[in-house]
Amino acid sequence: MSGNQWFDISRPLRKGMPQWPGDPPFDSWLSAAIARGDEANVTTVTLCAHTGTHVDAPLHYLPGAAAVEALPLDVLIGPATVASLPNPPAAERLLLKVHTPGEDALSPALTPEQIRTLLNTGVKLLGVDRLSVGDAEVHRLLLHAGVVIVEGLDLSAAEPGEYDFVCLPIKLESADGAPARAVLRRKPAV
Repeated sequence: MSGNQWFDISRPLRKGMPQWPGDPPFDSWLSAAIARGDEANVTTVTLCAHTGTHVDAPLHYLPGAAAVEALPLDVLIGPATVASLPNPPAAERLLLKVHTPGEDALSPALTPEQIRTLLNTGVKLLGVDRLSVGDAEVHRLLLHAGVVIVEGLDLSAAEPGEYDFVCLPIKLESADGAPARAVLRRKPAV
C-alpha cells in the first residue's frame, strides 16, 4: 500500500465464506431480475450481524449497553497503526495482524492477558484479521473499557505502519454488531 490511494481491508460477503459456528450462513439471491421481466434487479440478503468484516457494539456482551448505532464515529475514523504481535506499539486505533496462513481462522486472536496490557496503552479501537478478537472474557474486557472492536479485517496487504482509517458499520438500530466497510490509506513518511 503506497501513495494517497485508499485500500479496502474488508472481506467480501459471499456464499460459503467462513462463519462463526452456529451463526446463520450468508446467502444472497436475486429476488427480482430484469432478465425475468422485472423492472429492476433486486438482491435479497440474509446474514448474521457478525458476518465478514464487522464491528461489535457493547451490547454484544454487556446487557443493556449501547447498540451499534451509538458507536462513536470519531473512534471509527482517524489515524491507525497496523502492527503484529507480540509487542504492538501503543496506538489509539490498533489493527493487529494475528492471522497465520494455515491456522484455524476461528481460534481466538488474543488472550485476556494481552488485552489487559493493551488497555494500559489507551487503545480506543482494536481491529483484528480473525473472525474473533478473543473469547467472551476478552470481549467483555474491551467493551467494558469502551474499546470499539472490529473483527474480520483483511490486513494481508497492509504493511506495519501508520495509516488513515475509516470503518463504518451499517446503522442497524438496537443491534449488537453490524457488517462494516473498512479502508486504509498509508500515511506519508515524515
